[in-house]
Formats: sequence, C-alpha cells, structure tokens
Amino acid sequence: MHKHIILNNGLTMPIVGFGTWMLKGEAGKRAVLDALAVGYRLIDTAHMYDNEAMVGQAVAESGLRREDIFITTKLCQTRAGYELAWQGIEESLARLQTDYIDLLLIHEPYDEALDMYRALTEAYRQGRVRAIGISNFNAREYLDFIGSCDIIPAVNQVECHVYYRRKELQQTLVAQGTQMQAWSPFTEGKKPIFQEPILQAVGEKYGKTAAQIALQYLVQQGIGVIPKSSHRERMIENLAIFDVTLNRDDMARIQQLETGKTLFGWYED
Repeated sequence: MHKHIILNNGLTMPIVGFGTWMLKGEAGKRAVLDALAVGYRLIDTAHMYDNEAMVGQAVAESGLRREDIFITTKLCQTRAGYELAWQGIEESLARLQTDYIDLLLIHEPYDEALDMYRALTEAYRQGRVRAIGISNFNAREYLDFIGSCDIIPAVNQVECHVYYRRKELQQTLVAQGTQMQAWSPFTEGKKPIFQEPILQAVGEKYGKTAAQIALQYLVQQGIGVIPKSSHRERMIENLAIFDVTLNRDDMARIQQLETGKTLFGWYED
C-alpha cells in the first residue's frame, strides 16, 4: 500500500495526515508535537480553526526540517475576495512561521471562490504555496469551478467516511486530476464508528481495530485521510494501517455501510 499520493503537479502528499480541528493552546501544541514524534508528516489546519500559530510553534519546536513536514491550511469566509485572500495568505505564512505553505485550500464554495483562487494561483506561481485546492465542493460546484480557473485544484477535501463514501464525486475529481481527501474519516462523533460491527468483524480477521479498518477502506481507494486524536496511542494506531490489504469481499462488506447521505448537512450532491 502506498503511503503517499502524487498530486497533479508532481508534489508528494502523505495519504494519512493529522487533523487539528478543535486543538488549541498548550494542549493542542502537545498533540501536534506528539503526532510529529510518532511519525505524522502532514498537519492539517485552517484559518477557521484559530490554531495556525499553535501549529507553527509545534513545527518550529519539533526539531524536524521544514521540508519534511507537509502543512495544509485553508482560507475561510473572512478572506473571501482577491485582496482578502492575499491578506489571508500573508497571515497564514506569518502564523505558521514559514516561507511556504504546502497545500492551501478554499474552505468552502464561497461566491468569491474564483477571486480567492486567483490569489492562490499567484501565490503558487511565486512558490509561496506548493499546491492549491478547494474543500467542501460537490461535483457540480467543482465542475463549474474548474471551467473558470487556470490551475486544476490539486485536492478537494470533503466529508468522506464509510457511511458516505462519495465514489461518484471521487470519480469526477480524479478524471480531471484532483485528489479527494477525507476530513471526517471517523464521522467526528456523529456515529459510533469504533463500535461498528462490520468494521470490528473485518478488523478481527486482520488483527486491526475498527478505526484502522475505517481508514484502510478509504486509503486503499486512493483517498487521503486526516484523522484527529489527542491520544498518542490512538495516533500511533491510526498510522499503523499499511501492513495489510483488505480483500474484495471485505471491501464489499464495508460498502454495505453506505447510506449515500451526509452526516453534516453540507452537501447536496
């Protein structure tokens, strides 16, 4: 199994990253330092999370080389516009204490998304951002968007988990050169996924937990995942999924969990 995804511009992105939504302050910094210590190399943050400075501090204190860490951040509604997006890029670079951002996304399909993306495109051409993309765009929004932009988004980061796999969306994205990345591989507590009988049963076969199988199912289909945890043991567990491959029957069993419905009410595909 591959531990990386190659983006449409040749950049290599870890397929399993560490999400930082809700992580703040000293405890948040400790969690990011733990994640880096146990082997995570992709750290995902956002303006909206109000923790970029904490992430930047953790990266600075980690002792790792900047080029060995892949940092993703996202611009939200308060930076919706060309000038505002440029302002947001400068703010992120300063808060993250870095000369460049590995992946910069537009957090949602705002009315001003194309204006924002012009700024992202310029930052990309200047080398201040290594890859650019979007988040929470459905297939229709995505196709409309790429009809008007110069650079095809490298990534669309969306709700995706065993109950809402979004295969058609992924096919639409991949056909145009965009990778899908899942921001909610464990459903963020909306479902008791760790007690899901099918995931537990498949896990027993491979000596894996339900959580590991939930990630494995997505990763094996080429979807990046950014699970979040503040527990070191769980962080280690979430990375330990590359030594098994689920067979076709097991993949089909897990597919039975599909509901075709969002758990967050963000999308109408």
